[in-house]
Amino acid sequence: MKYAPFFLVLLALPVAACSKNRIAPASLVPTDWKAVVTPSDMDRIRNWRTAFVKAVEDARRRGSGAGVTAEGNLLDPDAALGPPGPPPGQYQCRVIKLGGKMMAALVAYPATSCTLTTEGDVIGFARTGGVQRPVGLIFPGDGPRQIFLGTMMLGDERRALEYGRDATRDMAGAVERIGPNRWRLILPYPRMESMMDVIELVPIS
Repeated sequence: MKYAPFFLVLLALPVAACSKNRIAPASLVPTDWKAVVTPSDMDRIRNWRTAFVKAVEDARRRGSGAGVTAEGNLLDPDAALGPPGPPPGQYQCRVIKLGGKMMAALVAYPATSCTLTTEGDVIGFARTGGVQRPVGLIFPGDGPRQIFLGTMMLGDERRALEYGRDATRDMAGAVERIGPNRWRLILPYPRMESMMDVIELVPIS
């Protein structure tokens, strides 16, 4: 079954109240990411490791090797440990951009808040702080990672675009466990600024 690209438009409530939001009614949320992914995002997901390795190599070549090393397994392309995926709750999310196109080769931003919510058989994800805020769904995946599909909210926007409507806002990647109570969201070939974005996810205890 091929779903229409509607499932993110239902995130219509203010991001500031995201802990009370739902991405969509559970009955409307697809559970198979392959049924909704766009062809270009399928390519991004298939080529995630190529993007990750190139981005790390670019950062080292351009003088940010010490920064890469300091992040440890967070920036190791092969650090995924397998299930379980991140449970619903409140998280601290720290964004690192690698392989900058018109910026430094490695830029690490201060941690902001993220919320993960149960949406039927999938998990809703929303970064609730910062200027660039990914919003989307985490689907069951194959092997050691789950699949993320979503869109980018910018500035003071209060509604997410529909996934699949604007390719410049669509986001695709994977969620991987990299330690006890520690995960990362990897976003290969984002449309803005970098070659790879890595978002560290640490639960707020």
